[in-house]
Amino acid sequence: IELAGEINSKMPEYVISQLGEFLNDQGKPIKGSKILLLGAAYKKDVDDPRESPSFVLMELLIKRGAVLSYNDPHVPSLPKMRHHPTLPAMESTPLTAENLSKFDCVLISTDHSAYDPEFLVRHSKMVLDTRNLTKNVIDGREKIFKA
Repeated sequence: IELAGEINSKMPEYVISQLGEFLNDQGKPIKGSKILLLGAAYKKDVDDPRESPSFVLMELLIKRGAVLSYNDPHVPSLPKMRHHPTLPAMESTPLTAENLSKFDCVLISTDHSAYDPEFLVRHSKMVLDTRNLTKNVIDGREKIFKA
């Protein structure tokens, strides 16, 4: 159990290092890249963001200089949080084709049922999928990276 906890605590760092590699392959650093994180809730299809691993990802992205936005159909806004003091209060960014195209990467952190993987891939430059949401997407596979 202790080892499992240690592995889980290192996952956000692993995801961010993978993101850095994928962005570097596109000639971009994390710093200054526009990242849209999908899913602030603790788990799929719930509206409870408490203890969400997404917050650690968000903090790491901000620390590395990313321009961060998020979307969550169940969590429309995030207030300033005592346990995550580096995170600003934020509003969920609407998932439109126009909005998706503005981001250097869409990072899937929570695989809500409301997310249409084909739509996400079609309108995004790059998708980092940590939940295997895009497993059945055929068109645009070259834009999908797993972590």
